[in-house]
Amino acid sequence: MAIYDTHVILSAAISIDGKIATRTRTLNLSSHEDCIRLHKLRTKVDGILVGKNTVIKDNPLLTVRHAQGQNPVRIILDSRGEISAESKILQTSNKVPTIIAVSEQITSSHLKKLAKFPVEVIITGKKSVNIKSLLRRLSEKNIKTILVEGGGTTNWEFIRQGLFDELVITVSPFLIGGDDSVSLVQGGGFAKITKSPNLRLKSIKRLKNHLVLNYLKV
Repeated sequence: MAIYDTHVILSAAISIDGKIATRTRTLNLSSHEDCIRLHKLRTKVDGILVGKNTVIKDNPLLTVRHAQGQNPVRIILDSRGEISAESKILQTSNKVPTIIAVSEQITSSHLKKLAKFPVEVIITGKKSVNIKSLLRRLSEKNIKTILVEGGGTTNWEFIRQGLFDELVITVSPFLIGGDDSVSLVQGGGFAKITKSPNLRLKSIKRLKNHLVLNYLKV
């Protein structure tokens, strides 16, 4: 387990060269069959987590739509509470349980903005969200299985701190390239291969031209 009794799954669709979005934020890497697979996975977890950049740039709903099942709790990492009041996350927070995790750096004005919506605000960490503390508090709320859907900076923080148990990656038949496109893992990166987490391949599933790779951290 990554921490306490929480099970964290990192999930993403990537191009063959490891990109999750083009430089213009085009995200259509998954096939219809893979969308169904992902949304079925969403029904099996307690929470779905993304970083604020994903909300600001992509404006996702983070709900179950291509399968039958209950929506998981949405968890947004947003140290300063900067997501827009017009975002789909906040605008639908009366229908889908939503947690905004912020740090002590959040301003009073942003706290007041969030207070206008039926979201739960968790304050943890001084300058940025303390992910370890957040996972503990989520576990106490019986949110024990969490699907992390990025983006690259959020993925890096979970990987850097060793706070994940499983990796589910869909490899899509595209080549994107570009220094400004978004990679599966951003951040500073490891200086040595030996610093990388040890992963064991659990399964490979073919969905027409897409491959779904499931790794476990050992």
